[in-house]
Amino acid sequence: MFHLRSKHYHRPYWVWALLIGFLVASCGRASVQVGLGDGVIQEGQDARCPEGFSYIPRSRYVAGSDQAERDYAYRISAEALGNTPEDIANAEIRLRQQRWFDFEPEQKKRRMGSFCLDKNLITNEEYQEFVLATGYHQPGITAENYQEQNMLVHSYQALRPYFWRSYQFPAGKANHPVVLVSQKDALAFAAWKSLEDGVDYRLPTADEWEKAARGVDDRYFTWGNNWNAEATNWQKNGPEGTSRIGAYPLSKSPHNVEDMAGNVFEFTSTVYTQDSQERAIMKGCAWDDLPGFCRTAYRHGRPTTYRHILFGFRLATNPQR
Repeated sequence: MFHLRSKHYHRPYWVWALLIGFLVASCGRASVQVGLGDGVIQEGQDARCPEGFSYIPRSRYVAGSDQAERDYAYRISAEALGNTPEDIANAEIRLRQQRWFDFEPEQKKRRMGSFCLDKNLITNEEYQEFVLATGYHQPGITAENYQEQNMLVHSYQALRPYFWRSYQFPAGKANHPVVLVSQKDALAFAAWKSLEDGVDYRLPTADEWEKAARGVDDRYFTWGNNWNAEATNWQKNGPEGTSRIGAYPLSKSPHNVEDMAGNVFEFTSTVYTQDSQERAIMKGCAWDDLPGFCRTAYRHGRPTTYRHILFGFRLATNPQR
């Protein structure tokens, strides 16, 4: 079984900074560099994984999308935006011009080894343990930094309900996914938790995430191939913002991993360089997204230092043999 170490809250901040810095650098070197039936697994804790993690076995799976799936993604997204046939047709034209789904890898069969994936997104409550133990900066972003990110679909004012104050997360959101964290922050959390638990935690690769979300039967969504407007927290369902983890059972993957569609985008360890900037591939979709973004094949990249109310993460680790 996995050994759990005792807590070390007495360590001063500079010690945590050195340890986390070293481990984050190690995680960074391990990042994956890239270029641009029901299939449900029986639920239960596997001894090869830490508590709260799902064991994803070695197997073949289908990754990526084909043109038929991408066409479907454009169509259902347009249908969510329009009320009349003319509205829907115009919305689809706009979406296709923006090429949202054109850069997904071409569909093919792959084989992947086993791994363990956290059944839930990291919550505010879990992240609070980290910042209190280490003195690491709390989730948030300045107006200047937000402006520099050039992701202004949401106003800076819309971010304020998610800001932490004096290392306290927003009231009533203990079991909501932590947001306003970057990929670098997620790596720091993984490094700290690795020291705490004696387990080598990391972020999942984009391919691992997709395999865990899709299962073995080539499904578009965690629940199947047809869009279900009630299945997850997306633009026209649920609260205007994040929801508590596990609130939408249909968004649980065939491997019993919750929130693999909707709620928040998730950072992976898979990175690439664009315009001299390191970017992380993100998987899943967020609470303000359209149906086509909630497919298991969808992916997009964001700089590893960006923070937003749409971005969260979960951990992965290798199984104990």
